[in-house]
Amino acid sequence: MAHIDPLTLENVPEQLKPMLAMAEARMGFVPNSMLTMAHWPELVQSFTPLVATVLGGGTLPQDLKQMIAAVVSSAAGCRYCEAHTTHGSAEKMGVSEDKVAKVWEFQTSDLFSDAERAALGLAFAAGQVPNAATDAHFEALRAHYGEREIVEIVAVISVFGFLNRWNDTMATTLEAEPRDFAEAIMQPAGWAIGKHGEAA
Repeated sequence: MAHIDPLTLENVPEQLKPMLAMAEARMGFVPNSMLTMAHWPELVQSFTPLVATVLGGGTLPQDLKQMIAAVVSSAAGCRYCEAHTTHGSAEKMGVSEDKVAKVWEFQTSDLFSDAERAALGLAFAAGQVPNAATDAHFEALRAHYGEREIVEIVAVISVFGFLNRWNDTMATTLEAEPRDFAEAIMQPAGWAIGKHGEAA
């Protein structure tokens, strides 16, 4: 059960409605994480442009960014963000459901390229506490990516570091669309809703 109830769309401050509308257009729903942040409107106004830059801009493929977000969220243990990022990979970025279901097997599955393995390896290491990223992770990245792309990879990891802590600490209730996707596709791989389910 969520520790702080998200605001309803009717109660959201007027200045946030355009940002929430953009999120809804991109995701198909307004995430409860943003509706909880909306208790402090300036937080939403500051954080939303950062997320838009990191996830929507740059040169890395969007599907890779979503998979990086899924793996770092898994390593951090945030089931809310795992559901969001895997759902976003399949529904919005066109990654096959088979590849999404195997994202936690990226090191051994032939569905992933060496470049993807390098990026996802860093994401998995960096999502752990304490952070397990090493020089070897960056050496593996440099075989496939330039410095600008490596900065983008770390930016995705870092944005989700915030979101993982936010949603796991708040026990943000998972919305129906990502919940249904995760239950159908990710549950066989060990995903469980945990604290992000609705109160009984």
